[in-house]
This record gives sequence, C-alpha cells and structure tokens, in this order.
Amino acid sequence: MSDLDRYLQTNRPAWERLAQLTTQVRSSPSSLRPAEVDEFLRLYQRASSQLSFSRSYYADPNLTAELTTRVASAHSALYRRTGSPWAGFRNFFTATFPGAVWHIRRLIAVAAFVTFAPAAVMAIWLSNSPRALEVASPDAARAAYVEEEFEDYYSSAPASEFATSVLINNIRVSFFAFALGVTLCVGTALILAYNGANVGVALAVFVSAGQQTKFWGLILPHGLLELSAVVIAGAAGFRLGWTIINPGDRKRGAAFTEEGRRSVSVILGLMVAFIVAGLIEGFVTGSLPTPLRVSIGVVVEVAFVAYIVSFGRRSEAADRLRLEVGLAQS
Repeated sequence: MSDLDRYLQTNRPAWERLAQLTTQVRSSPSSLRPAEVDEFLRLYQRASSQLSFSRSYYADPNLTAELTTRVASAHSALYRRTGSPWAGFRNFFTATFPGAVWHIRRLIAVAAFVTFAPAAVMAIWLSNSPRALEVASPDAARAAYVEEEFEDYYSSAPASEFATSVLINNIRVSFFAFALGVTLCVGTALILAYNGANVGVALAVFVSAGQQTKFWGLILPHGLLELSAVVIAGAAGFRLGWTIINPGDRKRGAAFTEEGRRSVSVILGLMVAFIVAGLIEGFVTGSLPTPLRVSIGVVVEVAFVAYIVSFGRRSEAADRLRLEVGLAQS
C-alpha cells in the first residue's frame, strides 16, 4: 500500500464525518449538540490544514479536489453569502429577523409583563369596583360600547380600507414603542403599559356586562399576533434603551449602533406580522363565525411563535459557530 493510500484510508472517515456535520449545519444548526459543534470545528480546521499539506506533499489532483470540496462546503455553511436580491430577502426572513427577535427573547418577557400586568390590574380592579367602573365609563356608554360600538368597529369601513387603517395604526404604535427606547426605556414602558391598560378597561366593560365571550371572540383573531408584535417592538426598544444604560464591554456609541441595527431588523420584520394581523382584522374578525375566526387567530399565532423559535435558534447557533471558528483561526 502506498503512502497516499494509507493517508486516504486514515483520514477519509474524518472527511466523511465533516461532510455529515456540514449538512447538519446547513439544515439545522440548532440541532447540533455542544460536542458536535466542537467536533465540527476540529474537523474543519484539520481538513483545512490537510488541504494545504496535501497540495505540497502529494500533489494529487483527485485528493486536492476532494479536500477542496469538503473544506469549501464547510466554509460556505459557516459563512453564507447572499448574491441576489431574492437570496438577501430569504436570508432576512430565515436568519436576520428571527435571529434578532430570538436575541431579545428575555426582554420580550419583560415587555409582555409591562403590557399585560396593567391589563390584568385594570380588568380585575374595574370588574370588582362598580364605582371605579362608572368613573371610567358611564353606564350608558358601556352599554353602547358592548352592544354596538365594539363590534361595529370591525365593519365600520370596507375590509381593505379598514385593514390599511389598522396596519398604519399598528406600525405607528410599534415604531413609538421601539423609538422611545432612547428615553432609557421609560417611553417604551409607558407606551406598552398604556396599551395594556386600555385592553384591561375594555375587558372589564365586557365582564361587567357578562359578555366576556363576545370580547374574546372579537379580540383574539387578530389580537394574538398584533399584541405579540407590539410586545416584540417594545422589547427592541428596551434593548436599545438598556444598551445606552449599560453598553457592557463595548463603547457606548458602538454598542448603540450595533443594537440599533439589530433592532431595526426586528421592526422591519414585524411589518409582515402587522400586515397579517391587519388582514385578519379587516377580513376575518368582522365577518366569520366566532369559532372559525378564533381558530384562525390561534393557528397564525402558533405558526408565528414556532417560526421565531425554530429559525431564531438556528440563526443563533450559526452565529455561534461562525464566532468560534473565527476565534479558533485568529
């Protein structure tokens, strides 16, 4: 057996394993266990060194071609580039946007609390205090709101016009929730709390009239996705504000620029969520039977959450791989 044959016999299993891990990195980076990440990095670095060695020592075109293919494939899996508008668009919605949302997942929990805690407080307080409820909304106004105004709102204009109006309003709210993060998070917190409190007041009005089922039937179809998007926008604002307060080991200007760029990606991606919520509110909430429209809202919300979790974790894992490779090669 020649020296080249022994070299191939010894190393080809490792190259084949590198190819398997490369395929996994391409398809689902988040599925790699920590040990597999280390293995992938080790095999990638070894194959890169072997490629350089084999070119000068063996000068075998077949071996060089095989190793070049293995190393190039692994490299492209780590450092994907977009070469067309469609590829850039696809990368934004499969990596950039969900990755940015996943990055602020803890602040999403904070933003959800800031939004829904006031909603719960207002709903419980007003539902159990007739006097406070009367001050917040007189009896005649509550009756008109429950019996006519709330439901009529969803058919107050042609569906397309109504959906556009809702979209513009939602974008405005999300933009302010995000942009006011520069007030050291205070403005963002006030926007979220105000919107949450309004939801709580509306719920209390319906509860006092014994019509809470009607309330949920009208708010859930579009509200699940809409409120989720507002909360995420608020989390992006919190991230921006907290970066000003505590930039970590980065210079404050650099940290603000980096987080601002990531937060803008979040807001841009949320535009699609708001479009979907507006379409549901315009074409579903005011026209379809309650069980069907609520089911549509739940399915859309579950799909959105699953999309963020799945692609967000994948993007984070890919970023971690690229970082570790860069550190190992530096």
